[in-house]
Order: sequence, then structure tokens, then C-alpha cells
Amino acid sequence: MALTYPGAVRVREVGPRDGIQSEPARVSTGDKIRLIDALSVTGLRFIEAVSFVSPKAVPQMADARAVWEGMRRGGGVFYSALVPNRKGAESAAEVRADGMQAFISASETYNERNVGKSVRASLEDVAGVVAVGRAEGIPVEGTVSTAFGCPYEGDVSPERVTDVAKELADRGITSISFGDTTGMATPRRVNEVVDALRGKVQGLEINMHFHDTRGTGLANVVTAMSLGIDYFDSSIGGLGGSPFAAGSSGNIATEDLVYMCEDMQIVTGVDLDRLLDAARVAEELVDTELPGKVLKAGPRLARMQGAP
Repeated sequence: MALTYPGAVRVREVGPRDGIQSEPARVSTGDKIRLIDALSVTGLRFIEAVSFVSPKAVPQMADARAVWEGMRRGGGVFYSALVPNRKGAESAAEVRADGMQAFISASETYNERNVGKSVRASLEDVAGVVAVGRAEGIPVEGTVSTAFGCPYEGDVSPERVTDVAKELADRGITSISFGDTTGMATPRRVNEVVDALRGKVQGLEINMHFHDTRGTGLANVVTAMSLGIDYFDSSIGGLGGSPFAAGSSGNIATEDLVYMCEDMQIVTGVDLDRLLDAARVAEELVDTELPGKVLKAGPRLARMQGAP
């Protein structure tokens, strides 16, 4: 039986936040702004630009407000910020973020390592973020990390992921991103998680945030699309991972995702040439070769030689 896929997908670029936060060398405020501005003219409609978190926990995000105030907003792009609690949400509201992501882990150990709190305590932080969002008219999306496995606890059951998602939904969250924090997802596990979610949490908008740490990132995207998911995170050039999980590098490269989808006749609305220009900017500002495949090889017909 032939698989069916959405006619179009939404791509959210997370490189300026999720990618940059993992870089060991400081990236200047001006370079962060330059990257966001380059991404803003590619046709991407969703960009996660910064996180309003403790600068002690994530030093790369210490200049989040300056980055936000310096970037050129416009062109129909929805710019969001990751926030851990009410204080972060208030900072996002002050700069008039278009959206906020409130995060939590499906793993108790990872949640403790990440934010120093239990999952239950973090759920109350999410409620605080939702309250700020409602008061300010800013939509809030939930983010569940370690949805496909935890580097400390091992397997995380689909039932556990569903339980956390339901707790978020009970607090007013209607859109949730499920994060493959250390690249443990496979197509089978994607099937299991989506099936569990749809069985117990009704009316939920699902975003998938896959890593390519073990080479399964795009296979997981294809699987998710076959299940009707049409909303994905990716990072320019494959920048980043998680500063709280060793060896977690390997976000899906945005240009690889866009290239694959467009060749499958799935509309992204993104200009691949401009996206590759932005990937080169990303490589320049982190001064290292990024793992994106299309950045290295070009589109499939880009290097055809003349007939002998």
C-alpha cells in the first residue's frame, strides 16, 4: 500500500536558539542577529530566535533581549522564544514575542539535570507561562524533551510521554513539540508515540523535533509525515543539540529537510538557495564545518558535468 503524505509542511527553524546554545565558543550578539536576518529572507515562516533563561545555565543566551531587539522582524515570520517559567515568559512578553515555548521533560532525571526541578514542579512553571501568554495574547506551545529516550534513564515509554502531554493539555496547552533530545528515535518508536498520543490526547497539534545523531532523522520525518504530522523543527546546517546531554549533537539540517520535502512534492515555501546562503553564514559564525548534507553536496543536479 502506497504511503500518503501532507501536501505541505511547516518548518520551524531552531538554529538561532537550539543550535547556538550548544556552541562552546561565544557567538557575538551581532553574529546571532546576522544569522536570524539571513534566515528571515528564506521563506521560513517560523523561527525560534532566542531563549529567556538563566545566563548561568545557558551563557550563549545571556544576550537574548539584545538579539531580539536587534533583529529585523517582518516578512510574515512568526518569531518565538523558549522560556522556562513565568519570569522568562514575562521577558518574552516585554519584547512582544510572537509565541513562547514552555519546556518540560518526559524523564524525571533529565528534567532535574536540565532545570533542577521535578516534572511536577515544572508543570506548575508551565502553568505560569500559560497565564502570562493568556494575559498578553501570546500563544504558548509545550515542548516535551526525551520523548523517545533518555540518556540517563534509557527508554521512555509512549505511555509516559502521553501522560506528560495530557498534563500539559490540562494546563491549556494545545500544541506540543516532542523532542528526540539525544537522537534515540527510530521510525518504529515514532509510530508508537504518535499512536499513543492520538489514542489519549484529543485535538492536539503535534510538532516533531528530531535529531540525526544516529542517522535516522529524516527517516523519522518521513514516518511522521506518513502519520499525518506536518510540523517539524530543524536547525540550519544541523547546528546544535543539547548542552545538558553529552553526545546529543545532530539536529536535522533545515536545508536537508527542505530539499527532501520539495523533491517529494511536499511544499515548504522555503527558497533552498537562500537557505544554503544562511547555512554558510552559520558555518562562518561558528567557525566549523556543519553536518548538513545538502550544504556539502548541493541539490541532486547541482554538480552535473557536461557530456564527455
